[in-house]
Amino acid sequence: MKSKINKEKVFNSVAQFALPGLTIGAQIATSLKYPQFGLIINLCAQPFWLYSSWKAYRQAGQIGILVTTLIFTTITALGIVNYWFL
Repeated sequence: MKSKINKEKVFNSVAQFALPGLTIGAQIATSLKYPQFGLIINLCAQPFWLYSSWKAYRQAGQIGILVTTLIFTTITALGIVNYWFL
């Protein structure tokens, strides 16, 4: 049980840096006219957003952030398909 709590604590710490780092990196790439790379960077941030929004939903009942994150993840994935595969 202690190992699970420790792993969750480590993931929480990583998420605290990955969320803003990857999200800001994606915005910078997009603003520098590299939207295809911005989408990839943003998709790398999505697991951390999904985890954080799931925790917010479970702990505080904030369903709106979870739904928004799920929709945003889908749109980002479709953007990657559009830029890289079509």
